[in-house]
Amino acid sequence: MNGIPAARAGTPEESGVAPVWQSSPPGTLYDYIGVASFSLGPDGRIDRWSERAAELLGIPAAQALGKDPVEAFVPPELRTLGHRKVEEILDGRDWIGMVPYRAFDGSGREGVAQLYVMPTADESGRRGALCIVVDARALRSIETDLAASQAIFGQSPLGFLLFGTDLKILRVNERFATVFGRPAAEHRGRGPHDYLARPEADRLTAALRQVLRTGEPVTDMQLVGTVPGDPERHRWSVSLYRLHSGSGRPIGVAGLTTDVTRRRNAEREAASARRNLALLNEAGARIGNSLDLETTARELLDVAVPRFCDLASVDLYQGLLAGDEAPPGLSDGCGELRRVAFASAVSDAPLAPADSCCLDGDRGGPVVVGAVHRYPFNSPCAGALRTAQPHVVPGQDGDDGPELGAVVQSTLVVPMVAHDTVVGLVQFSRTKGSEPFGERDTAIAVELAARAAVCIDNARLYRREHERALILQRSLLPPGDPEASGLDIACRYLPGNTATEVGGDWFDVIRLPGHRTALVVGDVMGRGLRAAVAMGELRTAVRTLALLDLEPAEVLSALDEIARGLGAPAGAHPGAHGPTCGSRGSDRSSDLSEVYLATCVYAVYDPVTRRCTFANAGHLPPVLVEPGESALMLDVPPGMPLGVGGEPFEEVEVELPDGALLALYTDGLVESRDHPLDEGLSAFRTALADPGRPLEDVCDHVLTTLDTHHGEDDIALLMARVQGLTATSVGDWKLPPEPQSVARARELARAQLVTWGLDALVDTTELLVSELVTNALRYGEGEIRLRLLLDRTLVCEVWDGGYVQPRRRRARDTDEGGRGLQLVGLLSSAWGSRRTPHGKTVWFELAVPEGEATGPDPVEALLSLY
Repeated sequence: MNGIPAARAGTPEESGVAPVWQSSPPGTLYDYIGVASFSLGPDGRIDRWSERAAELLGIPAAQALGKDPVEAFVPPELRTLGHRKVEEILDGRDWIGMVPYRAFDGSGREGVAQLYVMPTADESGRRGALCIVVDARALRSIETDLAASQAIFGQSPLGFLLFGTDLKILRVNERFATVFGRPAAEHRGRGPHDYLARPEADRLTAALRQVLRTGEPVTDMQLVGTVPGDPERHRWSVSLYRLHSGSGRPIGVAGLTTDVTRRRNAEREAASARRNLALLNEAGARIGNSLDLETTARELLDVAVPRFCDLASVDLYQGLLAGDEAPPGLSDGCGELRRVAFASAVSDAPLAPADSCCLDGDRGGPVVVGAVHRYPFNSPCAGALRTAQPHVVPGQDGDDGPELGAVVQSTLVVPMVAHDTVVGLVQFSRTKGSEPFGERDTAIAVELAARAAVCIDNARLYRREHERALILQRSLLPPGDPEASGLDIACRYLPGNTATEVGGDWFDVIRLPGHRTALVVGDVMGRGLRAAVAMGELRTAVRTLALLDLEPAEVLSALDEIARGLGAPAGAHPGAHGPTCGSRGSDRSSDLSEVYLATCVYAVYDPVTRRCTFANAGHLPPVLVEPGESALMLDVPPGMPLGVGGEPFEEVEVELPDGALLALYTDGLVESRDHPLDEGLSAFRTALADPGRPLEDVCDHVLTTLDTHHGEDDIALLMARVQGLTATSVGDWKLPPEPQSVARARELARAQLVTWGLDALVDTTELLVSELVTNALRYGEGEIRLRLLLDRTLVCEVWDGGYVQPRRRRARDTDEGGRGLQLVGLLSSAWGSRRTPHGKTVWFELAVPEGEATGPDPVEALLSLY
């Protein structure tokens, strides 16, 4: 069959020439498919066997001729069906199907062939058959390849097109057809000149010829053109490569096209952004090297001219230069301004703005450096100052001379804004022939003006620092005179930095349940505003931990972890940051560790037992003065400073008699460069030798006696005189864990309140005591203890041996219980629970009524729960 000539591919209409006979080179479709033939005689036996059949099926002609094909090649189990099919074929019927076969070449190879059988007849009319055999495996492979090629070609998101050897399009995919606005079939036969302008089309044609001739692909060839319905110029990236037949014969060129217009625009924008970033980087390095206002303005113009604009000027509010806090005319933009700088790349003399309404109405001409002027209310310059927004002012047309700004194409008027305050105005101008200002230019101008404004505004902000720092310090200290049950309190604070009046020392007086009081004095290492901020964070943490009613040592342990976390670099575990006391590193992380390294003494006083529990974190020990005795420094283990970590804190419990004086202080009171610590402590104890005077007088005497004006460190002094609760102000009973104890508790509470003259609180107290004792019986363990404390308020405590803390919940309307703690919360001014060494204590507090005032109505509170 190789000898049969094949017609040339294509039609006369496609090529424009008449068809001719010619031989096809090897590698045609028939070679891929593997076509073979043989014939059957009237007896149903093979009488012709082609060489292709012998090659394809592996059966030589000598073993095939004269044999029954069914008996010879078909497996035994299929021979009955095979004989029936042969009989039908000899009766004159066509047949197409799949036939299994087994080779006779000794390899044992088996396969499946696609068989096309056509009946024939000889001159005598006897029936035979012509059989065309195709290798089924090759056929399936070609079908798969065609399907895959069609999927890739049709579904590609890129433009895909095929050129023939005549450089005409044979086929395009849907993506290409969609872009150029016509069905894919209509692109067949078109060339590069049908899509591109002549120069671009010639470039593409030359590239196609080169690829077709050399076989070397062309990648990322940039072409520019338009598409139907879109006037915008597009840029495509085109890649070309040559296509070959199975025998290696070139049959055309394939092209892949990608629209890179957006990418190209993005590249141009990126280049512009890099230039702008370089300009801003230079501005950051050159602007603000001096606190002088005129120098800073000149530095701004040195950066802007001529790289950003052709001429520029800077105006600042006259009131700002004179030191006023708020420049006049700020609201309407008409305040007095002074021209402090001017620069030009086109003229040595200043030019008038493009819009004459920007001029001073009185002057009517260019503003020279040093001149004081105003902008009219309706001018763009006044509008920019008034709104703090930039304005673009177009230039004038005509030839009126440079004095009227005719050479200026446009002016960008930008207010100088720092910390939400307008301090002046910058005008950037470009001459005719330059590119006009765009949105990106406006953003750059705003950034340049803002950087200069921040430097100019630093002096004004510095004047406000003192007042703001003072307000901050006062907000971080207890307001007024602190009050505490069983204690008279007096306190003093002196900042070491008189310029800012802020520092890292602090003290606090915290009310705790059961009329107890926490006394705190601490010292953050460092000075100034930064130490004050750190102190505020630690003080807040102390108050939070104190309200959890933890033991003093537990409070300091938790505070130590917090301090280590505050001082650690961002993302670091607190345990990985370990500063040492007194270190003075120069790098940033060591500086942070200094700020959050602190000492603290924490004490809890109970006015019922008159005992005070101390815990110390590297602080100076408290001083105690008992009646008739000299001042004594308490032996409280010092512990490690907060933020160091690694060591537990110890507690010391001390009994404080009535009339005793307790003093907590920071090292600034007793230590300075001229007075060693030992001398200062001795002088402090001597100053406390007469504690019988009023407590405020004692504080003043201590500060007067000691050297407190050295200015080296902050000073905090907290003094407390002990006046414990009397026995008549305490009611304390123990109750067995039995139901009768609820009624007994109510009776005891009623009797005690009547004794104290608090009849108005009897009903409410009875109800709440009943709820707490019932909860102790139901959910607690062991013996129950009831305690009533009377001072500024009435406190009731119920103790039991259970460790489960009560939890308030919202009962549903259908619930029979669960409202006890809600009732306690409604009727009391405060309530809560705390751990004890042998269980827990649940408490509530009621305000003591004054005069004829009565407490909350228990009935109304009960009804409100339903």
